Amino acid sequence: MRLLKTSLAKVTLVAGFAAITACGDGTASTPPGASGPPGAAAASEEAAPAGLITAAEITLGEIDQAMVEKGKATYDVKCQACHSTGPNRVVGPGWKGVTERRKPEWIMNMMLNIDVMLETDPEAQKGLEECLVRMPNQGLSKDQGREVLEFMRTL
Repeated sequence: MRLLKTSLAKVTLVAGFAAITACGDGTASTPPGASGPPGAAAASEEAAPAGLITAAEITLGEIDQAMVEKGKATYDVKCQACHSTGPNRVVGPGWKGVTERRKPEWIMNMMLNIDVMLETDPEAQKGLEECLVRMPNQGLSKDQGREVLEFMRTL
């Protein structure tokens, strides 16, 4: 019984992370900080809370297949329990098209700075209200987060 409770608690934490990163109603509405296409300059001009990744820190170019493979490996271990790579919600929302709905810096901050995002970002707070499960900190490095973002770009 104790093992079951521990496992259930772990699944709940992982599910929360997943839910927060991909929650939304599936509409094409523009989230706060995403007034234009992903990576638009508007968000980079806004003052980000201390410690958060800014648009200026993320450079997107052609898809880097080596990063995609590493990002998929991280997804398989840490994200797949709660997120699908399709549009369907598992615990958290599916990742298909997430890079069209959210700016790269927002996605990176949800992966790497979840506590600050839930305290300061209205869209992250809205996601928590919709999903009802707090996304756990997965302990990803900045490089791992960037690799997962690269994997997301292929979905």
